[in-house]
Amino acid sequence: MRLGRRLVLLTAITLALGGPVAAIAATAPAASAAAAASNQGWVRCADLAPGTPQNVFLYPFGNPSNPVELTEDGYGYGSVSDYMPVSSGQYTVAIRPNGAAASSTPSVSTSFMISAGTSYTVASIGSGTSRKLEVLQDQVAGAAGSKVLVRVFQASLKQSHVTVSVGSDVIASQLPFGTASGYQDVPAGKSTVTFSAAGGHVSMPVTLAAGSVHSIFVLDGSSGLRIDNVTDAAGSAAAPDGGAATGFGGMAPDPGPGLAPWVGMLAGGALLVTAGVFALRRLRRTGLVVRD
Repeated sequence: MRLGRRLVLLTAITLALGGPVAAIAATAPAASAAAAASNQGWVRCADLAPGTPQNVFLYPFGNPSNPVELTEDGYGYGSVSDYMPVSSGQYTVAIRPNGAAASSTPSVSTSFMISAGTSYTVASIGSGTSRKLEVLQDQVAGAAGSKVLVRVFQASLKQSHVTVSVGSDVIASQLPFGTASGYQDVPAGKSTVTFSAAGGHVSMPVTLAAGSVHSIFVLDGSSGLRIDNVTDAAGSAAAPDGGAATGFGGMAPDPGPGLAPWVGMLAGGALLVTAGVFALRRLRRTGLVVRD
């Protein structure tokens, strides 16, 4: 009976010491992932300049040796890339001609601050030979109830000012080239987006889901204006989708859980060994160790 009680005691010690170690190992990755997400923003790129596409690079401020290209294969006028997850901090965005080295002097550059939990659109806008960069802060959380948030970006070189309506709601009145309206809420469901300018107007049917967020771009088509409807967020409080691993410097994903879980496991293992040795010594002294 005494032997059984002592074996039960040894087992209890093992479980008591092993439990916290297992808990540390299990919860550390989740905690690390949560910490990484809480320190993360999102960036995407919009090419709003007709003509030969140019590359757009993003890199930590003051560290041009570690750029990442925001543009994608097949990128050109009217294209909007997926959101890329980026650690919060100050960054530089730069435009370079296709084929130019990432370390070469950019034709245009600007710096901006990325805040955690915030999404941004970097717009390359202008003509094919003369571009500028605009950084827009995007809306992540949708409108409450059955509403939809919509904004307009005027990127038509053919029309200097454009008025845009969604259904009967005027979103932007005489919006000048290279500027964006603020977000406005409109009813969800099927509707018609209408662009009016001095040279005429164009309309497009759209279906807007409740709680979603949209950016509508005014572009030049082969004849007249062209409309591009881009979803910024699919639902209320929904983080942007898309984006590949950045893999460098201040833009790289936060590191894993580090050494803390392993230190805890080693310490727990040492305690287990020590507890077992002392328990066996006591069993030998009392003559209760069963030998073959």
